[in-house]
Amino acid sequence: MKLPRLIIFTILVAICPLGTVAAQSLIVGVASVVDGDTLEIHGQRIRLHGIDAPESGQFCEKNGKHYRCGQQASLALANKIGRATVRCEQRDIDRYERVVAVCRLGKLDINAWLVRQGWAMAYRQYSRDYVDDESAARVAKTAIWAGSFVAPSRWRRGDRMPTESVQRPPADSCQIKGNISRSGDRIFHVPGGRDYEATRIDVSKGERWFCSEDEARKAGWRRSQK
Repeated sequence: MKLPRLIIFTILVAICPLGTVAAQSLIVGVASVVDGDTLEIHGQRIRLHGIDAPESGQFCEKNGKHYRCGQQASLALANKIGRATVRCEQRDIDRYERVVAVCRLGKLDINAWLVRQGWAMAYRQYSRDYVDDESAARVAKTAIWAGSFVAPSRWRRGDRMPTESVQRPPADSCQIKGNISRSGDRIFHVPGGRDYEATRIDVSKGERWFCSEDEARKAGWRRSQK
């Protein structure tokens, strides 16, 4: 029987002493890049284990100039994997119901490659697997380490470099409005929504712009139902 080009299947990897079965998913296929640390294969979102890349709308600084480091991280990942088959070994499921995995291109650990190339940090909050790769990138002053930046986890909480402008959308593609209601609810509005035009963003109150719904959800905002 001929197998489909994109395959998702489950491999039983261990049998526990009490007779329970521990399963690990292996997702295989041509991947599309969602952002610098997120892939999608056959409709399944996959968060790369142990690393944290700049967000899509994030800017970094080099030689006194700002550049879209989040966008550059995504492009570097897309250029590396192209249309080749990627194999992702599941480690966990995150709170956004994405598979957390180590992904490989042949024998190459893509997670480690991104960190060593300077397009992602080791995500120490969850793993120390890629700390040595980050140290190598720091020493070589590669990519984001060639200048200054805010750690992606802090950027998602609203921290910015002093010189980074957040008074307007950082790019034409970053039009999603992250609003904080009087009760403290964090709600994002997409273009075309009923309250989108009436919503004003006040960055001094922690409100912000997003480039994608996925980015907004990762930062803790939920979509408006209106």
